Amino acid sequence: MLPTSINAIEAYSGANGILKKVKKGSLLIDSSTIDPMVSKELAKEVEKMGAVFMDAPVSGGVGAARSGNLTFMVGGVEEEFAAAQELLGCMGSNVVYCGAVGTGQAAKICNNLLLAISMIGTAEAMNLGIRLGLDPKLLAKILNMSSGRCWSSDTYNPVPGVMDGVPSANNYQGGFGTTLMAKDLGLAQDSATSTKSPILLGSQAHQIYRMMCAKGYSKKDFSSVFQFLREEETF
Repeated sequence: MLPTSINAIEAYSGANGILKKVKKGSLLIDSSTIDPMVSKELAKEVEKMGAVFMDAPVSGGVGAARSGNLTFMVGGVEEEFAAAQELLGCMGSNVVYCGAVGTGQAAKICNNLLLAISMIGTAEAMNLGIRLGLDPKLLAKILNMSSGRCWSSDTYNPVPGVMDGVPSANNYQGGFGTTLMAKDLGLAQDSATSTKSPILLGSQAHQIYRMMCAKGYSKKDFSSVFQFLREEETF
């Protein structure tokens, strides 16, 4: 599981890469979140070596990783899915076959596009409510019993002091970095361009997370968008 497409290409095709030593019949599972086209190209190279490549990006965050409850989105030859599922089931409670190589990446990119948008929305709603005089814990409780409820509000709330055990309770340390979210939104943007798909909110979310990286939030968890909004008085 590597951060970028370039890292994955190097791991497989570099001077000391996997393809230099891979044994025929091996099953190679890549859980990086990268460009679906890169996954497809790596699969072709692996196939030339007589091995099998599957893309299997994950969702669930650090908490799900610790508890073994990740969700794996798997792309590859369907006949090999049972073997991959047996391995990935040790780390995840949901292992879903998505289709050919690259479809796992497609599912992950769509998921993180929605996650970024919902996190920004949650942060904006919480910030507005606080400035209107609402207690943040009360507001979160109301949102989570109402139609605004989402994972960002009820499991990973971005407001410090609202929830324990999440990055916002630890100065936004740990979790899923802002740099990685910006990278994933870049993948979504590229995919949207290549498929002529409008992602109006996704493009705005990409711009926001890139701005955050430029303003010192790159190593903080992506939920620190709440802190960013609080500081950007003229945003």
